[in-house]
Amino acid sequence: MTLDTTHLNRQMTHFDGHDEIWLFGYGSLIWKADFPYLERRPAHIHGWVRRFWQGSHDHRGTPEAPGRVATLAREPGARCHGMAYRITPEVLAPLDVREKNGYLREVITLCFDDPAGGRAEGLVYLATEDNAAFLGDAPLDAIAEQIARAHGPSGPNRDYLLHLAEALQALGVEDPHVSGLAQRLLADPVAAGRH
Repeated sequence: MTLDTTHLNRQMTHFDGHDEIWLFGYGSLIWKADFPYLERRPAHIHGWVRRFWQGSHDHRGTPEAPGRVATLAREPGARCHGMAYRITPEVLAPLDVREKNGYLREVITLCFDDPAGGRAEGLVYLATEDNAAFLGDAPLDAIAEQIARAHGPSGPNRDYLLHLAEALQALGVEDPHVSGLAQRLLADPVAAGRH
């Protein structure tokens, strides 16, 4: 069921010859930057929203019981806030492995949210509806229930959701999709891990 995109991403030539690259993180990359970076700045992108529509068979679930993790969906006029990292090209190789379950590198324009402001071209890892791990839209209650039950090598799926909700709150970002899922999860003592 999984589609390993590592090889496809390594064939991409975006930013070949550059000494540094901006990378936009909108999911676990906001709160789990387990890679070296030169600079980290809050940022947003236009025309996209964050959605828990991507299956996780390798990190937050299993092939038999996939979890749900964030991807982006197009929405005209929308803004998706996250974190931008200035990295060296060598960092992409381990990130390609981390994001291998259906995510492809895409070029995107980042808008920085700090006082210095400005824009830059960068990369984002995006999982579209044509990848093998895509689960798609579902009622928030059903998504929250799936997240509550899923567990994979990187830990419980609920931790991913709750860490993301906390990270967005710390950035002062209101994301109704994420906060709605987190509220549903926390309203259920079993799902929230308070057995």
